[in-house]
Amino acid sequence: MANPRNYQGWTFLANGFRPFFLLGAIQAALTILVWLPTFYGELKLSSGFAPRDWHVHEMLYGYLPAIVTGFLFTAIPNWTGRLPIRGMPLLMLVTLWLAGRIAVTFSAFGPRWAALLIDAGFLLLVVLAAAREIAAGRNWHNLPVVAIVGVLCAGNVAFHVEAHLHGSADYAIRIGVAVVVLLLALIGGRITPSFTRNWLVKHNPGRLPVPFGRFDMAVVLFSALSLAGWVVVPESVATGYVLAAAGVMHVVRLGRWAGDRTFRERLLVILHIGYAFVPLGFLMSAAASFGWVLPSAGLHAWMAGAAGVTTLAVMTRATLGHTGQPLTASAATQAIYLAILIAASTRICAVLAPSHAEGLLHVAAFAWIVAFAGYALAFGPLLLGLKLRALAVRASGAAQAVL
Repeated sequence: MANPRNYQGWTFLANGFRPFFLLGAIQAALTILVWLPTFYGELKLSSGFAPRDWHVHEMLYGYLPAIVTGFLFTAIPNWTGRLPIRGMPLLMLVTLWLAGRIAVTFSAFGPRWAALLIDAGFLLLVVLAAAREIAAGRNWHNLPVVAIVGVLCAGNVAFHVEAHLHGSADYAIRIGVAVVVLLLALIGGRITPSFTRNWLVKHNPGRLPVPFGRFDMAVVLFSALSLAGWVVVPESVATGYVLAAAGVMHVVRLGRWAGDRTFRERLLVILHIGYAFVPLGFLMSAAASFGWVLPSAGLHAWMAGAAGVTTLAVMTRATLGHTGQPLTASAATQAIYLAILIAASTRICAVLAPSHAEGLLHVAAFAWIVAFAGYALAFGPLLLGLKLRALAVRASGAAQAVL
């Protein structure tokens, strides 16, 4: 096998995480920047989707697929021992993802089927490319992850069709959310205890996380069943009981990972905090089935909380690790974590305390933008492959020239 270091092209296209993490973060910030004035009627979109559906789609089927793709295309070479997808093939996928964002946002000016083909085509190619690499590397035990991403692709198609036929995409939204929760349960349930174990063995010997086993698989399978019921009949009392049971199982699962012993390392503790929003989402969705809270409380616990916090945690850690930086959270990284936690908690509280919703929504939106724009600014030079020391020298020289 050729040495990956022999790659001579643009560093930005050397690994999947580089373009997709950076562009995904920028898109996440821009989407919320546009969404809030749209929500209050101060801005009119040119999308064929209703404003709420555009907002949900661009986070669920725009931002998250970018981060999932960046993760997959970085992890698969480690799983299979094959070279990463990079260079021109990677650029083509990035271009298609960007085209999808443009097609969806301006879909009012063209046929809806064109936006569907462009947008859904990205995830379809990602699934096919990932499946090909896993099959070539005979790494069959990771194929379920790709299969779940395939369901996300199907959910995106369903979103376009349902929104066109019915004016809104309620079922497709729940399908996408369910897929994201399962990915968090499967991938987060592997990397969080694994990273925690590795760090504890070196820096804080003692109680270690319980490795992935039969109990974890049972939790994932039961979660899949409960989420399937939630997709079909979210308001059923029976669905509420099953969701509540799944939430309790995730609480137990999280408690087995020794997260309380990781507070000295922010890169680790944020993974545990992010996962804590998974059971919170199950329990709040159960409460919604019983009529105790609005359904959006659980949705935002899963999306703003579990997905938002976990993706930033993975993005920061992977960027540091794969660019040769020390695995430690700088002040900027910790500020990003604080911002996303404020965004997630205030967004949930805006649902639970409707009398204070307007102020909380503004705080949540501002904190979300700070978190993702902060990631783009702090980690962008690393992702682009820029030499930070050289940039500092140039900046210093330019400042002296001006003076």
